[in-house]
Amino acid sequence: MSKPHEMLLIDDNPADAELVRICLASGPNVVNLHVAEDGGEALRFLQREGEHANAPRPDLVLLDLSLPRIDGRKILQMIRNTADLRRLPVVVFTSSENPVDVAASYDLGASCFVTKPITLNELERVVHAITDFWLTVATLPA
Repeated sequence: MSKPHEMLLIDDNPADAELVRICLASGPNVVNLHVAEDGGEALRFLQREGEHANAPRPDLVLLDLSLPRIDGRKILQMIRNTADLRRLPVVVFTSSENPVDVAASYDLGASCFVTKPITLNELERVVHAITDFWLTVATLPA
């Protein structure tokens, strides 16, 4: 059995985080889900600071744009400007469908942009599609 994949979900909505956790549990990939509820915690996790000193390097980041303290755009910009993080796949996973948010996310280096589905069945399908592609299909740098 291969080692589990590490995923960081950056989302301030505990209900959304729990739904993603449920969807991952029903999927074919073994994923350890780590959740950062605001931009500050996300930065500490990614930079392995404070309580996150022993945090694993995520294989994939799901990033909401609307976050307290430091918004998702700033987090994405920081990831892309940090040498040991810039190749990390970052999926903007947000409720926004605004074309301005889509364009800005890609301009900042998002790997892709996915609008959160409304129904649980659709959420499960989308979470499985994201994890299947980024964790098993795509070839990523070491």
